[in-house]
Amino acid sequence: MPLDRIIGTVKHSILEIILFTLCLYLAFQADGFFSTQNLFNVLRNVSMQGIIAFGMTMVIISGEIDLSVGSAVAFSGCLTAYLVRYLTGATIGLSMPIAIPAAILVALATGYSLGSLTGYIRIRFQVPTFITTLALMTALTGAAQLITNGFPITPFPEWYNFLGGGYVLGIPFPALVFIAVFLLTQLIMNHTTFGRSIYAVGGNIEAARLSGINIKAVKMRVMAIVACLAALSGVMQSAEIMSGTATTAKGWELDVISAVIIGGTSLLGGEGKIKGTLIGVIFLGVLVNGMTLLNISEYWQHVVRGLLILAAVLINRAQHANK
Repeated sequence: MPLDRIIGTVKHSILEIILFTLCLYLAFQADGFFSTQNLFNVLRNVSMQGIIAFGMTMVIISGEIDLSVGSAVAFSGCLTAYLVRYLTGATIGLSMPIAIPAAILVALATGYSLGSLTGYIRIRFQVPTFITTLALMTALTGAAQLITNGFPITPFPEWYNFLGGGYVLGIPFPALVFIAVFLLTQLIMNHTTFGRSIYAVGGNIEAARLSGINIKAVKMRVMAIVACLAALSGVMQSAEIMSGTATTAKGWELDVISAVIIGGTSLLGGEGKIKGTLIGVIFLGVLVNGMTLLNISEYWQHVVRGLLILAAVLINRAQHANK
């Protein structure tokens, strides 16, 4: 293989190489890192944020961003809990096996609708999604507090915990959902007209319009998808902690965007891979888990993660500059 091809392969696989090196280091320095239980813990811990990250990748490739996903997680969990309490109350009187699926569907539909609205405002009024989702983040945080009145809502039966804390053949259920969402988004982005349209819109919106692509539909769909995935994570989060709590998922939007950036997606739009985001999500999960096992201060963990994000952006820019 020619030297320039080898160098090119290394440059485009740098994150995988760093991840492998990190795992190798932790295998010798952190007791229990490679135990089955710890690896499953890593997978469980990254699953709910990772599900959102795949949708966020589609959003950023299209040239947009969503800052409301953390608040959407908390709001969806609280909404699900509130609806379960309402539907099983004296007025409605539905049984839990009927009320919980109904509440979940409403939470997912609400997330999808809010995402579609954000995309519509972006196209109709030319308001950047940075602004609209920032406003939505604040509104959803307030709405979650209103629904719960500042106290966790806990009407769930024991079996509901399966959605956030259960296992299938020894594998955490959220991890299976994480893998399923990865495969689905990978299929959409690589093998569908819609996926190609997302790349086209993010790369050159005017050229995409002249090519006959429905810009409005693309923007609304990607914003709706990430909002719906955030709602799904909110439902699983409420199942894991067995309550609807307004203070959960704070700062998740930064973790999600970090994973997407570290995975190589360009913030300028038009470039990125779902597979890269998968590596980015796992890399962050391994890094946090490793630092915890090594008893590194939480304050230093934030410093390391911040520097890592900056390094990922610089590497990303360098790779694109050399194309």
